[in-house]
Amino acid sequence: MESFSRYHGDDWSPERVAFHQNLEQFAERVGLIVALQGNGKISQDNAYAEIRQLWKELKGSKGNLLDPNSKA
Repeated sequence: MESFSRYHGDDWSPERVAFHQNLEQFAERVGLIVALQGNGKISQDNAYAEIRQLWKELKGSKGNLLDPNSKA
C-alpha cells in the first residue's frame, strides 16, 4: 500500500527524498485514522492522540533529515 510519488523539487537530495516519503506516509496514516474515527471504530480522543504521535515523529524526522543542527 505504500507507493511513494516522485520528488520533483529543484533542491533534490537523499535527505529531502526521505523526508518527502515520511510526509506521504504521515498523510496516508492520518487519512486512515480519520476514516476509522469517522466510522466509529476509534474515539476522537484516540484519533487525536494517534495523529499527535505521528506528528511528533514527522517533526523529528524533519529535524534529523533537514535540520541536523536543530534539536528535534
